[in-house]
Amino acid sequence: MYQANNEKIEKGSIDWISVGFYLLFIIMGWFSIYAASFDLDNATSIFDLSGRAGKQLIWMGASLIVAFAIMKIDTSFYETYALLFYSIGILLLLITLVIAPDINGSRSWFVLGPIRFQPAEFMKFLIALALSRIFNMFNFKLMTTKNLLLVSTVILFPALIVIMQSETGTALVYLSFILVLYREGLPGVILFIGLAAIALFVMGVKFSADLMGMFSLGEFINMILIILFIVVLIWAYVRRWRTAVYVLGLSGSIFLAAFLTSLFGIKVDYSLVALIALISVIFYVIYLFLRYRLRDYLWILLFALFSIAFTESIEFAFNDVLQPHQQMRIKVALGMEEDLQGSGYHVGQSKIAIGSGGLSGKGYLNGTQTKLKYVPEQDTDFIFCTIGEEFGFIGSSVIVILFLIFIIHLATIAERQTTIFGRVYGYGVVSVFAFHLLVNIGMVIGLVPVIGIPLPLFSYGGSSLLGFTIMLFIFLRIDQTRRRL
Repeated sequence: MYQANNEKIEKGSIDWISVGFYLLFIIMGWFSIYAASFDLDNATSIFDLSGRAGKQLIWMGASLIVAFAIMKIDTSFYETYALLFYSIGILLLLITLVIAPDINGSRSWFVLGPIRFQPAEFMKFLIALALSRIFNMFNFKLMTTKNLLLVSTVILFPALIVIMQSETGTALVYLSFILVLYREGLPGVILFIGLAAIALFVMGVKFSADLMGMFSLGEFINMILIILFIVVLIWAYVRRWRTAVYVLGLSGSIFLAAFLTSLFGIKVDYSLVALIALISVIFYVIYLFLRYRLRDYLWILLFALFSIAFTESIEFAFNDVLQPHQQMRIKVALGMEEDLQGSGYHVGQSKIAIGSGGLSGKGYLNGTQTKLKYVPEQDTDFIFCTIGEEFGFIGSSVIVILFLIFIIHLATIAERQTTIFGRVYGYGVVSVFAFHLLVNIGMVIGLVPVIGIPLPLFSYGGSSLLGFTIMLFIFLRIDQTRRRL
């Protein structure tokens, strides 16, 4: 009985739902690539190996062979050599940075004759494996300085190398692993700080040119936001709602006094008023810390000071750190510039293509915008606009819904793992797929800046398809051999 049970554990069934989704997506992606690369004047078969669809078919075959091989490898192999694989991946990134040719401004491709592959794509599952191995160490606790520094380095070091390769989009994908850390015990306040930083950056950039007295409108808005963030932190972490109300009352009374002063014909600089209110709130938090000796008040104080410093550094970071094309992409995404002939051209043409599809689309191979090649990169990063034009809102919605169901299903599989290694790796897979989906579609419809990441399993590209395949099927293999309780 015992041996029989062990045999059952080793031969657990594969999750065929995930396999079905995978096959459905790569086939739909294959047809979409053919539609996006279809030439009206020189039409070729979808099986023509010289065309984009034909080349993708070769990569699909290679990916299926790799997937089959992965399902035959014992899962202890991945855990045993996870850190070695990660080290090899880092080495490949460094070598690529040195010897790779410049392709479209990026030095991230190994070129071996007719074959090109991008090591940065494979680092996604290598980072997931490394994190899984580290979290699975005996008595590992995330919230210690040593361990937090370790996992942060595992994520940020390859991201830094990839940024040096001018692949900012891929580097941002690596940062999505913070969701894994959150699942494994990272305090929610870290995510709050990240979202706060994004909000401050967006407001600071978008309204930087609008003057409001001593400061810009962006700085004024950010000072108000910092006060509100302080209120939220006091309410959520100190658990003293009355103190939060007092902070609101203090800052509100300062603005009220300024407004009443303006009724007597005295000119009031509300940006200066916001600064006075913020300084008053900071001194109040200092008073609370000195009185109650609660460390939470100290952290809130540090958050406020950091937020002020961050706000004042936004202009420098935007103008002197980011490259001109990156600045323009952010401006276009925030509605500050149109630049339909430059950085905004991709998004502008993509919106036209998707909008022209209407409710039900123009039909397969009948898209005019995509067939006339108005949309750049329409079979890679902008593959979704082909779907939108040919299948309309209904078809696009079906694709998005299918992806969401798939990602939720992967999260369910991750949660049912009986080992830390399996659970951490599973949530790593979920994080990467979710980030790619949200950013790619947001990029195509103009909600986020163009950062050049593919739609998983849909976009043309062997490295991308093979990378996602390896990542997914390692997870399915881990799930197959998990201990059945």
